[in-house]
Amino acid sequence: MRASAIAMEILNSVSFSSIGVGRTRINKAVKVGSQPQRVVWKLTRTCCEYSPDTYKRQAKHEQQPQNVDLPELQPKNKKKPFPVPIKKMLQDSRRDKRLAQMRMEKPLEAPKNGLLVPELVPVAYDVLDNWKVLIRGLSQLLNVVTVYGCRKCPQVHVGPVGHQIQDCYGSGSQHRNSHHSWARGSINDVLIPIESYHLFDPFGRRVKHETRFDYDRIPAIVELCIQAGVDLPQYPSRRRTSPVRMIGKKVISRGEFVDEPKPHRSEDCVSLLAELDTFSNQQGQSPSPSNVKDLAERTLQAYLNVRRGVEQLMSKYTVKACGYCSEVHVGPWGHNVKLCGAFKHQWRDGKHGWQDAVIDEVIPPNYVWHVPDPSGPPLRSSLRSFYGKAPAVVELCVQAGATIPDEYRPMMRTDIVIPDSDEARWAA
Repeated sequence: MRASAIAMEILNSVSFSSIGVGRTRINKAVKVGSQPQRVVWKLTRTCCEYSPDTYKRQAKHEQQPQNVDLPELQPKNKKKPFPVPIKKMLQDSRRDKRLAQMRMEKPLEAPKNGLLVPELVPVAYDVLDNWKVLIRGLSQLLNVVTVYGCRKCPQVHVGPVGHQIQDCYGSGSQHRNSHHSWARGSINDVLIPIESYHLFDPFGRRVKHETRFDYDRIPAIVELCIQAGVDLPQYPSRRRTSPVRMIGKKVISRGEFVDEPKPHRSEDCVSLLAELDTFSNQQGQSPSPSNVKDLAERTLQAYLNVRRGVEQLMSKYTVKACGYCSEVHVGPWGHNVKLCGAFKHQWRDGKHGWQDAVIDEVIPPNYVWHVPDPSGPPLRSSLRSFYGKAPAVVELCVQAGATIPDEYRPMMRTDIVIPDSDEARWAA
């Protein structure tokens, strides 16, 4: 279907300037049965010019599709797919094994060798500044836009009233006909908190199950920025001057173990920590904004900058995620805390199945249904195929007056007209 549409577009864009038509007459004797016969046919050649604007329109159509499929829910009884192909992982493992057998060091570049990447230090500071703006803006916008959370399942809805889509799978949903049991939400329902252990030396001792309470839990984004070069007096980090050396999987030189200094606690540090954590910015504690639209634009732009910056940092710095649960660890290898209660955790003795993380595991988008008209009727199950979805932060800022970003328009299905309930059955 798409190939035929592209072919029609190409035919419509052909310009027949300087047409050259040539005809060739061919006579040839062929044998048909027992009698030779002469067959005559003509060949016609037509020359035309192909407009280069077709490539531009085709590229624009591919960059901005009309609609995209809604994100699928990952099944809980299966492991998450590997972000890196298994074939590439096996090739890297074989190469490291060959180098280890020859007693040759593994070639490590920054930050894999413990050193900082100088060009990413400003990116880390920019991510942390936008993270503060994002948390502050969301805490103020919650006084203007209402957020609901289901008491029985993790579903979240942004709007004046809860939707009526019957997609609740929590406890007792069969008695409610899969209707949600809505309650007033908070900033943690919009921006899901993902925490990680803070490590003074990521290449030092691993976090064990018995020593897990000796380490602080902070947002994973903040820990990633600290390891990328941000200096916070509350959470000190070791800055190496000599690289880490490894042969295979064994570290042969990491320097001496340095005792972690005691954190410097002051009033400024406490106020700084309040800006970095969502738990201290609950609804009702922040004042209502004076200019809602400008605040929504700044908050949405800060969210986009955070995702863009974190993705840039994750291209160099290692972030691990459990393949079964939502645990995230920032560092070259995962911790040994046995708190995984997901699929088949008994077989692993509660240990996490570490693999490389993706951006959606560090900053979960938390997709919610898009409400085209907040002042209109609530969303209904009979029209769910016409509704779109968007991350909760984007939907909150859009309802507060921000402009919809171009990358989220196809998923939100802004070009689809919502029919009435009687017209829905006649729609294609």
